[in-house]
Amino acid sequence: MAAAVVVAALAVAVSTATGAPGRAAADSITVWLQVDARSGWADAVEAANRAFKAQHPGADVKVEYQEWTTHLTKLDAAIAGGNAPDVVEMGNTEMTKYMAAGAFADLSSQKASFPNSSSWLKGLEASGTYNGKLYGVPYYAGSRAVIYRKDYFKKAGISSEPKTLDQFIAAGQKLMQTYGKTKNFSAFYFAGRDWYSGLGFVYAYGGKIAKTKGGRWVGSLDSSEAIQGLTKLKQVVVGLSRASKTTDESHPFPTVPFAQGRSASFIGPGWQWGYALDPKVGNPKLAPQMAAFPLPGRKQGEYVPGFLGGSDLAVPVTSKNRQLAADWIKAFTATPQMSAVVKAGNLPNSTAPALLNIAKTNPKLAPFAESSKFSWFVPQSKNWVNVENANVLQNMLTSIFTNRKTVKQAAVDASQQITEILNESA
Repeated sequence: MAAAVVVAALAVAVSTATGAPGRAAADSITVWLQVDARSGWADAVEAANRAFKAQHPGADVKVEYQEWTTHLTKLDAAIAGGNAPDVVEMGNTEMTKYMAAGAFADLSSQKASFPNSSSWLKGLEASGTYNGKLYGVPYYAGSRAVIYRKDYFKKAGISSEPKTLDQFIAAGQKLMQTYGKTKNFSAFYFAGRDWYSGLGFVYAYGGKIAKTKGGRWVGSLDSSEAIQGLTKLKQVVVGLSRASKTTDESHPFPTVPFAQGRSASFIGPGWQWGYALDPKVGNPKLAPQMAAFPLPGRKQGEYVPGFLGGSDLAVPVTSKNRQLAADWIKAFTATPQMSAVVKAGNLPNSTAPALLNIAKTNPKLAPFAESSKFSWFVPQSKNWVNVENANVLQNMLTSIFTNRKTVKQAAVDASQQITEILNESA
């Protein structure tokens, strides 16, 4: 739905909603969360519901789980129909378009009352802020690290975790020499359209996806720095991965070939550690052999920046129960509930010691907390989500890895598309 259509729908929907803070007309709210919460930290959701109901006796909470691939289409339809949820989880790259369209309630006056708000992750807080006003409460973040098999590394003669990108490539070459006869084996499994991981190489070499110039957005993947990073990425992917160059990181999840013994390592967020060991889709026997390290950068002490992924929680402006919605968010992001989210393999929404120490002291999470020191985020344009929907970055990577285009030509074409999309009028 274009931003103008969202605004028009909101104008109609808001006229029928009370929306004012205070006691709601009906003591019930509907919350939309992504399915990750149901499979990974359902206990935190239930705990939040109990805490909320203790604060609001007689109130009810209806949690509905959504799929990432369809939730925006459903949200647009719900806004247009005047029946949007009271709380909605949004990917942090999805926020700007909806904030600019006026889809979410301004929570600025309540910021201090949200748990750990004084120490929220700056990048995540920024994704929920527009024109200086808070519209999204940070929920959780996800950094990326290399998850690997210690037994495979040992057999290939790799005695220590690589500290530079060149050492990482050399280790991968040893793995390919040792296990390369296995069909479709990858020393480093990397799906061809995984832009979340791939664009980190651009930032590692000093490049950016886009920048502003003269009040306009300009795609900058065609800069010499960005092209250098993409060239290095191609060396890694073509040399170390036999994953499909035309599918994304969820078809299949990299944990699948990893659990099946067809890869020695992959890059992913912390929660994928659990997927690799899940008896339904993974291999629990791998537990003693699994470890992780941040993807090293050009020199020791640097890492290839990881995409600062994550989610925010917002209150649609059409909600008749804004205060109840805000109170549920407070209950859900309270330290006890956030601790459960972190233990599931995510980074907390805050640098509060009570939360961050959970990640730092857990060997499964520590590499991800460490890798978050170097991170990148998408251009904060209201049209960014349209770049994602057009698969600009995914198509660029596929064309590079399949040699359909040179690195430079693919980067130039992508930059032109990004410039056009980010400067489109509403």
